[in-house]
Amino acid sequence: MPIVSLSFPDKMMEEMDGARERLGYTGRSEFVRSGIRLLLQDIKDKDALSGEVTAIIVVTHTEENEEPVTRIKHRYDDIVRTHVHNKVSRENCVEMFLLEGDGHQVVAMANDFQKEDRVRSVKLVTV
Repeated sequence: MPIVSLSFPDKMMEEMDGARERLGYTGRSEFVRSGIRLLLQDIKDKDALSGEVTAIIVVTHTEENEEPVTRIKHRYDDIVRTHVHNKVSRENCVEMFLLEGDGHQVVAMANDFQKEDRVRSVKLVTV
């Protein structure tokens, strides 16, 4: 098995180690491989999305990191049917986008959110 060297910020390592222990993974490599398997499956699922689709994207972020969400939303105004913003705590926000349009555009929007470092989480659900 090839060995790959990876670098992670300290805070991410702390979170990874805590999750790894809670979930019962025996080591960091096993934990990272599991995460990569999930990412690869997510990519396969998105690659299969084509034609006209209805989907929901849920994005979480801190209040101070709202700008990239707004910027990305405006890039995809042609497929956004409904957008709901909710402040769920003093600092945290949840955005829900109901989308209708080309599956490739829906996937592109979800991927743009996922690539953004200031976004905490992104979930894509097809309806």
